[in-house]
Amino acid sequence: MESLYFLVPCALIFIAIAVKVLFWAINNGQYDNLDTEAHRILFDDEKNKAAAKTTSPSQEPASKIPEQDK
Repeated sequence: MESLYFLVPCALIFIAIAVKVLFWAINNGQYDNLDTEAHRILFDDEKNKAAAKTTSPSQEPASKIPEQDK
């Protein structure tokens, strides 16, 4: 029973801080545009294809470079 005198106020303080952080995030625009990031990860291939076309043949990936004999 004595532990409840400590745990209940701690829980209330924790809830108050969580609610304050939630309202801070809402007021600062953290939840304004949720779709852009979801679409960016799905449609990132167009940027990668354009970047692959602009690289020169001398910039081959390390896996394609033959190993030298030691």
